[in-house]
Amino acid sequence: MAVTSELLHELDTLLRFDLATSQQGIKIHHDADPLLIKAAARLHDKGLITQIDGGYLTPLGRDAAEHAQTVMSILTTSPGLGGTP
Repeated sequence: MAVTSELLHELDTLLRFDLATSQQGIKIHHDADPLLIKAAARLHDKGLITQIDGGYLTPLGRDAAEHAQTVMSILTTSPGLGGTP
């Protein structure tokens, strides 16, 4: 499975959510990058966020955002922590 630019924008959108609280959402303004606006709409269509322009994470969206943040943490950690560089 190839990672498309659409998926990258969706991941980028999920990474914008603060997972430390469920009381804080995001708002994608009408003058934001059109690719970000479209990514938010796709995430809404997939049931990951509550509003077409952001809102809050759904339970499924929170799971996806947690996994996305874990992947980012793994990929941005310095090598040499037991794995091969």
